[in-house]
Amino acid sequence: MANLKEIKRKIASVKGTQKTTRAMKLVSSAKLKRAEEIATRSKVYATKLTELLTEIAQKMSQSNEDGIDNVFMKENKNPKKIDIVFVTSDKGLCGGFNHQTIKEANKIMQEYVDAGVEVRLSGVGKKGIAFFKYNQVEMLNQIDDLSSKPDYARSTELISSLVEDYVAGETDKIILIHNGYVNMIMQKVYTQQLLPVDTSTLELTKSIALSEMEVEPDDDDTLLDALVQKYVEYTMYYSLLDSLAAEHSARMQAMDAATNNAGDMVKKLSVKYNKARQEAITTELIEIISGMESLK
Repeated sequence: MANLKEIKRKIASVKGTQKTTRAMKLVSSAKLKRAEEIATRSKVYATKLTELLTEIAQKMSQSNEDGIDNVFMKENKNPKKIDIVFVTSDKGLCGGFNHQTIKEANKIMQEYVDAGVEVRLSGVGKKGIAFFKYNQVEMLNQIDDLSSKPDYARSTELISSLVEDYVAGETDKIILIHNGYVNMIMQKVYTQQLLPVDTSTLELTKSIALSEMEVEPDDDDTLLDALVQKYVEYTMYYSLLDSLAAEHSARMQAMDAATNNAGDMVKKLSVKYNKARQEAITTELIEIISGMESLK
């Protein structure tokens, strides 16, 4: 009977866990809808900002035979020091969501270190920060409550300090890594070079027509500097929104899988319980029959 009580206790425990995971799935599903709406609206602005930057860069390139002579556009072929910024979540229970981002950040950092480049690491999110702390990797910035509550002012403060160092010539490149939302069942790790702006990606597609906007030569650098600054700031902010939506979708999947696994475990334990109960009943019957036979 002790075995039966133990199995029964396990079944009750698994059912309790199943209720929790099912509730967490529903919560993540509700949060995902809200996060997805915000990320979708923000993506429209980010796209238009990129298109405007593309158009101005192309017009300036056409008006200057030597190309664009701007600090934000100059690619350093032999960087000496770079900044890597990664975004992870503040909470766990979301499958391999954080692991994918950490793996990519670790890989890129190691590639630059092996090439003799000094890397300054900045992290957003408790999970990523905890990983690099455990591995005794020194970090320049650590923000552990921004990925769960994206805030434009705070994200701007973080990236602006790195941009200032870049403009001052202290660093040669800024790279941003985050796990973004693709759909409800898929996330994708994005690695983006924020600075210098990769001019090879600034190519107007056929769907983007050049406007009638004209840029005066004297205003070239002023306009481009302001636009790139806004582009970098909003890209950083959008990565937080995109990462949050992806986090909720990943947690929803993880909790759905956990709920299903708990259901399967309950079924297996129930079968085990019934077998043990049948064995106990059979044993008792044999003992009763044996006792009656001995009295004859």
